[in-house]
Parts: sequence; structure tokens; C-alpha cells
Amino acid sequence: MNNELILAVAGSRKTQGIIDHCARIDGQKRVLVLTFTQFNQNEIRNRLSHCAGNSLHIEVLGWYTFLIRHFAKPFLPYKFPGQRILGFNFDGRPYMMAKGINRFLDKNNHAYACELARLSAELINASQGALIFRLESIYDEILIDEVQDLSGYDLDILDSLLATAINLKMVGDMRQAVLSTNPRGSKHKKYQNTNMLSWFLEREEKGIIKIIERFTTWRCHHLISDYADTIFSPEWGFPKTKSENHTVTCHDGVFLVMKEHVEDYIKTFKPQCLRNSKSSGKAYNFDFINFKASKGSTFERILIIPTSGIETFIQKNEYLESTAAATFYVAVTRAQQSVAIVVGKPGQSNLPIWKP
Repeated sequence: MNNELILAVAGSRKTQGIIDHCARIDGQKRVLVLTFTQFNQNEIRNRLSHCAGNSLHIEVLGWYTFLIRHFAKPFLPYKFPGQRILGFNFDGRPYMMAKGINRFLDKNNHAYACELARLSAELINASQGALIFRLESIYDEILIDEVQDLSGYDLDILDSLLATAINLKMVGDMRQAVLSTNPRGSKHKKYQNTNMLSWFLEREEKGIIKIIERFTTWRCHHLISDYADTIFSPEWGFPKTKSENHTVTCHDGVFLVMKEHVEDYIKTFKPQCLRNSKSSGKAYNFDFINFKASKGSTFERILIIPTSGIETFIQKNEYLESTAAATFYVAVTRAQQSVAIVVGKPGQSNLPIWKP
């Protein structure tokens, strides 16, 4: 089987695994590496330049660029004769009842990002095999990093890619499904975010894809990975994480910090401060990074300003809904040695309370 999905926990060197794979690939093979965020694209390019040597046969693209370059631009005339795509509209949306070309392009013939996957999926059918034949002529292998970020019509495109002669290898962690190529889309809604795991399991049952699970983190201390494993309800069936971070410091694990002790904690440990959004943590003048923006980063120590939902999870042991749980999981697993969570009261939590 040529189609493969690696599901790996936070800190398991998923992206580095792609780099190592590229370094081993025969230089005669034409390889495309896809990922959603600009940060990941730059990270992969930088690592390839250091680890893969002469990587002229390896191309790195963002998902939207991939759809524009290989689907929308060359094959738009198959569906809309005489029309051309002249740009990209990331933030705009067509009006609700828009039809035809107006559903996909604005008045400047810029493609709407939110409709690009749908357009691309329809062009696969409209081209009657020409689009897929062209892709197979260009690439021998396609690698997709952070595959959990795909949604909606992207899944139809994945289905088409899985049926090609191209080797398709994907890497992701459903517990980190906090970003989305089309968060407001209604297509395949039951597979959005963490629920995307069901989509892959269905295809594994049909023999279309092989799923490999990796449970080892090299980033998080075992007390952190153990806590991160409790964020999702056991009903999800996620495996227990094994930690290979054996570093011991004076302050390891997950702690609660009372609001009146936050300043002292910051002075003592100098953690990176994380929050859900810019509307959080206004009482503190710290250098914050938002939870979702921290994805892919590593810090020795972090301090989290929790949402009300996270506080309820801590104080009452009430599980978060899947998207909120994924966001909290991302935040917690940025840390190597310690996680501090600011609360007013510990409630029923068994986490140790730090005091100056």
C-alpha cells in the first residue's frame, strides 16, 4: 500500500520525520511537501536546506498555493470557458446566493480562499481525468504535514489523491486540530477538527490507507505528557503518550498558580505566557502568544491564562468540547519542563499549587 498516515503525539518530531524521509528519497523522484501554515512552510524549507542537501527535486508549497497552481489556474476553463484566475482573495466571501463563476471568483477574478477547495474538487470532475493525469506526470510522491488542518472539500481532494498513482504520505495529530482551511464550511461537517480521525479510519477499513501511530514525545516531561493525556475524554480512545524527555530540573510538571502569585512566578521561572486570544489576560502586561499561534513551537516553561472552560475542566473535572480540548492540548504540550495554569481557586483539582 502506497498511501500512509502517521498519527503522532505532540513533540514526536513529526515534521523532522518528513525531513528525514526526504533526505532518504532517490534524487530521481519528484516530491511535493504540503502544509497549511506559512510558519510550517518556512520551517520545512529551512530544515531541508540543512538536512536534505541538494533538494531541487523536492518542492514545498502551502495548501492554497497547491490548489491554485495545479487545480484552479490551469483547469478553470474546463468549467468556465474564457475565464482566468488573476489573484487570491483570502478574507472575502461570495454573497449567499452566488452562482456560477461568482461563487468562486470576486469581481477582480480573484479566487475566494473559502471556495477554493470546492472549485478544485469540481475541476477534478470537469477535467475528466486531465487534472489528475497532469499531477501524476509532475510528482511521484506527495507528503502532507499537519493533515488535521484540512477540512470540507479538502477531503474530497484527498480522496482523489488517494486514488492516483502518486505515493501519498500524511502526518498529523488529531488532538492538535485547532486550525482549518475552511472553518466556516458545511461540507463534511461531521469530520471537522478532531472528528477527522473517523474519516481516516473509514478509509483504513476499506484498505485505501495504512495508519501508523506513534506515541513517543521527545519534548514533554512525563508529568506534562501524562496531564495532556487527560485533556480528552477516554471515549476518544487516544493512546497513552510515552515521554523520552528525561531531563530533571528544579521545577518539573504541571502546577496551579493563584492569581496573586503570578508576578512572583514569572520572576522566578520566566515562562512563555500563553493565552486563548488577545481578549484574555488583560490584567497582565506580559509578552503573550495565543494558543493557536503557538502550535509548532517549543518552550522550556509556559504559563497559561485559561479560558472559563479550561478553569471548569480543572476545578470540576468537566471535559471540554473537542475543539476547546484540542486548543488546550496544543498549549500544554508546548512545554518541555513545566506548565503553570493561573486560577482563582483550585476546586477539585489534584494538581500541585505553586507558592512563592
